[in-house]
Amino acid sequence: QVQLVESGGGSVQSGGSLTLSCTISGGTTGRYTMTWFRQEVGKEREGVAGVDPDGSTTYANSVKGRFTISQDGAKSTLFLQMNSLRPEDTAMYYCAAGYLVASKLDRYEYGYWGQGTQVTVSS
Repeated sequence: QVQLVESGGGSVQSGGSLTLSCTISGGTTGRYTMTWFRQEVGKEREGVAGVDPDGSTTYANSVKGRFTISQDGAKSTLFLQMNSLRPEDTAMYYCAAGYLVASKLDRYEYGYWGQGTQVTVSS
């Protein structure tokens, strides 16, 4: 059974940086498409950045050039480096793993989810 645990969230001022981590157990990140999603209160969960087993990445337009998704060499941890943070980046961030994913930023493609970590960006 795959389990995902996120960490690294917190509060930061606009323009600041945070790095989120997602540790996987019961599998390795290299076997799945791994994607970060976020959800604001009252809104739908949206895909932020994803990486396929072959290393190809996809980013939401809203975070291109500011966020970077990566994995460690052991394929046990997924990261999201977030720079130039904006108040509109405030959300609960979730890590997800999916097998044979066709569209990386589509939340319905994923069967495994973490519990989330809160990111709050103040202006």
